[in-house]
Amino acid sequence: MRGTKVPQSSMICLVSPESRIPEGHPLRAVKKLVDAALKDLAPVFEGMYSNIGRPSIPPESLLKATLLMALFSVRSDRMFCVQLGYNLLFQWFLDMDMTEDAFHPTTFTKNRERLMDHDVAREFFARVVGQAKAAGLMSSEHFSVDGTLIEAWASLKSFKRKDEPAEEKPAANDAKNPTVDFHGEKRGNETHASTTDPEARLARKGNGKEAKLSYAQHVLMENRNGLIVDMCITHAHGRAEVEAAYMMLERNGPTRSRRTVAADKGYDTRDFVEGCRRIGVTPHVAMNRARSGGSAIDGRTSRHEGYQLSQRFRKRIEEIFGWEKTVANYRKTRLRGKQRNEMASLLIGAAYNLLRMAKLLLPVA
Repeated sequence: MRGTKVPQSSMICLVSPESRIPEGHPLRAVKKLVDAALKDLAPVFEGMYSNIGRPSIPPESLLKATLLMALFSVRSDRMFCVQLGYNLLFQWFLDMDMTEDAFHPTTFTKNRERLMDHDVAREFFARVVGQAKAAGLMSSEHFSVDGTLIEAWASLKSFKRKDEPAEEKPAANDAKNPTVDFHGEKRGNETHASTTDPEARLARKGNGKEAKLSYAQHVLMENRNGLIVDMCITHAHGRAEVEAAYMMLERNGPTRSRRTVAADKGYDTRDFVEGCRRIGVTPHVAMNRARSGGSAIDGRTSRHEGYQLSQRFRKRIEEIFGWEKTVANYRKTRLRGKQRNEMASLLIGAAYNLLRMAKLLLPVA
């Protein structure tokens, strides 16, 4: 029979956010992992704040909020705070009471510098990676590396000559979006810089592609379950991928067994291949026979079955870039400056790992 709507709403309702979250919700497993990692960071948080003064929003809540923004495709701090006022799932994840007011969006801005000064994002990411290693979800022998471009929060109109004097105030009818004609002008990172984000660099993904102000993001992935082992943000230039890959391999020190690293043709250079071998890493790099002088990879490496396996597994690293640019809304950054973007990148990487780990750790039915 047809149901009818009861116009009288409940006057008193006793309910907790915990009871409204389904038992099988994937965020329950993520929350357990996050709380364990944040508990380990308690000494770091203690050193960030004074013992006197007005209490601040707990840093744990800010980090959890940033993870939620990545997991649920929330596009801004302000929109998250709006949703926090009525979203019971968000309130439960942040350990908030249902009657507690959402914090103001400027809380993120005011506390971001403090989090960067103490490198909290890197510490939190390391704790998440440590959890994956302790659970046996990460390989310590086989890795893949790749990079991508993240569009900067700066317009091409802001990319001006470094020696150009500061322009005067634009006309009243052209104040918000002044007309700039740079067609026919030769522009490059050596002579030009963005006035909005000076650390962004003009770069393009390939021949025939448009150039945009960007940052370069680099990821080191283990090949067992496709989890992120390390990641960083650098200035976008021609050798950024090779230099960042070598740095991350060195940073994730040697093991008893010999390691392998898979990569695409862009890493097929003499210095990268020889550098990997110098630190005890076998370079399973795709052969670029079209390059001048031929490929730096020869039959000593490519003849083995492991080389073919690495070339097949390395393509999973594109899943990381695809997830962060679609679900996590990180195709274009919302922050300015290399340090801020590295913090955002690490927290998004941690969110990706946590989501994967929660699925991998689910009991088999």
